[in-house]
Amino acid sequence: MSIAVLIAVRGARESAIASSVGGAPGLSVARRCADLSEALAAAHAGVGAVVIVSEQPHLHRGTVVEFASLGVPLVGVPSSADAEAHLLSLGIEEVVAADADAQALAAAVTRAAQRAPDLELAAAAMEGELAVEPGSRGAVIAVWGPAGAPGRTTLAVAMAYELAQHEPVILVDVDTYGGAVAQALGLLDEAPGIAALARASLHGTLSDETVAHHARKVSKGLKVLSGMTRPDRWPELSPAALEPVWELLRRHAAVIVVDCASPLESDEELQYDTRAPQRNGATLSALAAADVVVAVGSSEPLGLQRLVHGLAALDTVVPLEATPRVVVVNRVRASVAGLRPREAVADALLRYSGVEQVWMVGWDPRACDAATLAGQAIGERAPRSAARKGIQAVAHAVRAAVPVATSQ
Repeated sequence: MSIAVLIAVRGARESAIASSVGGAPGLSVARRCADLSEALAAAHAGVGAVVIVSEQPHLHRGTVVEFASLGVPLVGVPSSADAEAHLLSLGIEEVVAADADAQALAAAVTRAAQRAPDLELAAAAMEGELAVEPGSRGAVIAVWGPAGAPGRTTLAVAMAYELAQHEPVILVDVDTYGGAVAQALGLLDEAPGIAALARASLHGTLSDETVAHHARKVSKGLKVLSGMTRPDRWPELSPAALEPVWELLRRHAAVIVVDCASPLESDEELQYDTRAPQRNGATLSALAAADVVVAVGSSEPLGLQRLVHGLAALDTVVPLEATPRVVVVNRVRASVAGLRPREAVADALLRYSGVEQVWMVGWDPRACDAATLAGQAIGERAPRSAARKGIQAVAHAVRAAVPVATSQ
C-alpha cells in the first residue's frame, strides 16, 4: 500500500516536489493543496498520511501540533539553510536539506510515516495535559484557586517576592480572565510579556534573548512576565505556544511562579465540530507543567465551599498523586469562621476534602491595602505584618515540597 502524501508547498518548487513524490515507489500524491488551511482540512477529512510543507507565514508550532493531533506527521522542504533551521525549531522532525534530491525526499516521507504520532499523546499535548519533563534548573509553581477572588494574585506576588529573597524567580501571569500581576506591582507597561513569548514560541523564534527582553525586573531576584490586561486577547496564550515557554523559563530562574485563572473546564469540543481554541488552555498548561500546585481559597463559608468543590475539580486535571499540592486558606479570621478560626477551617477541609495540612494567612487588611496602594509585594511594603508571616510559611512549604535549584 502506498503512502498518501499531501503537498502544501509555496513557490515554483511545488511542481517538482509533486513529480518526485508521484514517481517514488511506495508514495502517491493524495492532494496538492493551495495553502495550509486546505492541507489541514484534508487531514481532518482523513486524506493523506504525511504532509510536505515549506516555510510560509501561517506555519507555526500550533499548526505542527494540530497536524500531530490528527496523526499526520510533517516533512519540511526548506528553500535555504535559514529556513531549514526555522522548520526544525517549529518541531518538525523530518526536514530535508534545501538541495536534497528526490530519493532523499522519499526517504524522509517514509520515515515520517513509520513514526506517525501517537494520537492520544498528541491530543493531550494539544490540550496542555502533558506534564513537561522536569528541567535541570527551575521549578514551576502554579498558584490556582476557585472563583470568588480568594487572593490568588496577592498570594502569587507575595510568595514570589519571598522566594526571590533566596533564589532567582520569574513571576508569570496567565490569567486569561483578568490578569492583575502588573497592576499589583505598579507596572504601567501595557505590553504583556507572556504574550510576546507565546508569539515567539508559535513562530519558532523563542530564545534566551526573548526572555531577557520581556522579563522585567521589579526587585532583587524577581522578574515579571506580565499578563493580559485585555481579556479578549486570550487566544494568544494557547497550550501549544506555552509548553516550550515553561521549559525555557526553567533555565532562567530557580523558581517560576505562575498566577492562573480559576476555571478548569476544557469543553470547547462540545461547542465546535473542529478543534477550537481553549480559553482555559493557559491555566491547564501551567498546571500540567507544575512541580507544585498551590491551591488558595478564602475562609468565608462560601469561600471554603468553593475551595472544597475546586479541589475536587483540580484532582481531575492534576491528580494529587502526580503533583504535590500546598493548600492555603486566605483571610482567616474569627468573624467569619468562629472563635477558633484556624481549627474550624482545618476541620472543614479535612472532613470534606481529606486535606490533612492547611497553610493559613490571617486577615490583615491594613498591610494588604498598603501594598496595593504602593504597588509592592506585602513583604516589601509591610515586612513586619502578620500577613507576611503567613505567606513566608507558605513559601517555606512550597520550597520543601519540591527541590529548588540555585542559579549557576
